[in-house]
Amino acid sequence: MSLNQESTRREFASALAGASLAYAAIGSAAGKSANRIPIGLELFSVRDELQKDPSGTLQKVAQMGYDCVEFYAPYFEWTPEHAKEVRQQLDTLKLRCYSTHNGKQSFTDAGLEKAIQLNRILGSKFIVLAHPGENLKTADDWKGVAETLNKANSKMHPEGLHAGYHNHDLEWKPVNGQKPIEILASNTDKSIMLQLDVGTCVETGNNPVIWINSNPGRIKSLHLKEWSPNGGYKVLFGEGVCPWKQIFAAAESRGGVEYYLIEQEGSRFPELETAERCLVSYKDLRSGAKTTS
Repeated sequence: MSLNQESTRREFASALAGASLAYAAIGSAAGKSANRIPIGLELFSVRDELQKDPSGTLQKVAQMGYDCVEFYAPYFEWTPEHAKEVRQQLDTLKLRCYSTHNGKQSFTDAGLEKAIQLNRILGSKFIVLAHPGENLKTADDWKGVAETLNKANSKMHPEGLHAGYHNHDLEWKPVNGQKPIEILASNTDKSIMLQLDVGTCVETGNNPVIWINSNPGRIKSLHLKEWSPNGGYKVLFGEGVCPWKQIFAAAESRGGVEYYLIEQEGSRFPELETAERCLVSYKDLRSGAKTTS
């Protein structure tokens, strides 16, 4: 770890300590309303299982106790007929799909109509841009991404949908003295969701609690991706350094959160077991019980 990274870590720790005190009371109140916030699974977490057995995987996810799921980019290849079959299974399983993750194709003039059609069938609320592409080197490049989101959002709105943006680590690394995530937030319509990937925010030394409170009403969903200095993104939910209680308090008091999504890039356990263990840990944390490993 470089001196700059170590300095960033210390700044984050200091900010977090202050945030913990500020949100202690809010956290207690938020815990009482935890059951009202749906908890879902970003299906990238079980991507191999989903590819082998889509229907069976959805059934197992529902049996674990998840409330909702988020489909990722390959869903865009579905036909409307297949989307209707998936929706029928979701309804049978009492699973909701509030958002989908999308590549840039879904935000082109040619692809947006299909994305809207599929998401309306699924009952989604947000079509989320999961990655902006490569070679974004200037503030103007990122303003171009913001304009893409605005343009798409204006076409989604009459259809009862909104655009969303999902961050990775790239958005936290300054260009021209400004973080891309801040450029996007200040140059997009307030109805566009800023879906917070917690793990990448923490890994880059940024404070998710401060970010949530700086963008009230726009953090309508969060990817509950864990991170630790030693295990990276392979640790299970609750095993890393993300300040979950403070994050939940901020999301529910200021962020406008409507649903949470567990996301895992992989772990020491098989995909489905990983998803189940993370859900158990989440529910233990929200209920105040001791999380087991």
